[in-house]
Amino acid sequence: MSLKGKTVLFMVTLLIGVTAWAQEFPRHEIWAGYSYAYYSPSTSYSKATNQSLNGGGLAYVFNFAQHVGFKIDLQDYESFTNRFAIPVTTNFPLGGQVNVHGDLFTYLFGPQLKLRTHFMQPLGDLLVGGAHSNLYSNAYKQCDVTVECSFHRAPSGDAFAFALGAGVDIPMGHHIQIRPAKFDYLLTDFSNPFNHGAQSNWRYSAGLNFTIGVADTGQ
Repeated sequence: MSLKGKTVLFMVTLLIGVTAWAQEFPRHEIWAGYSYAYYSPSTSYSKATNQSLNGGGLAYVFNFAQHVGFKIDLQDYESFTNRFAIPVTTNFPLGGQVNVHGDLFTYLFGPQLKLRTHFMQPLGDLLVGGAHSNLYSNAYKQCDVTVECSFHRAPSGDAFAFALGAGVDIPMGHHIQIRPAKFDYLLTDFSNPFNHGAQSNWRYSAGLNFTIGVADTGQ
């Protein structure tokens, strides 16, 4: 076979291989890693409201198409004890100072979109679900101790949550991907006497993404 013929054969083989690879995608993905949340616990407190929370979590994606999957995202954060200044309001007739420890847990569900290439795989997701925090119940324990409260029931620790995010995975083999960065806008809606509206938060996550199983587009 001539050099030209060999070159054509090589190009055809390469094209077939790339096409076959493009038609395959992992059926399952499991992510585990570190997560940081910049959390705004309340709009009623003084300027010292935003908290840096460190934690981590797990996420599972079931891919029912090459670029579309359903995601379950679980993240847990722990905070240090922080001092808050509570201004004088109807709920807090005398205002005051409280030292409060509050953790945050989010459980979110929704679609994930992912572009699959050999070198990097950008992704985005839109998730809804819930959040749980003991911050407000811990703050309530300070009522009539360091601050006077006009209400007599601990606020709920559960709230609606919504996240919109984007990131990138870098394949390191057939089953392991590095996720150097994913950024999310995280909305939580803890409505109680300690605040006056939803909380706008941000979070960053990084870790390893494991792919399991192989599906085919059937094309």
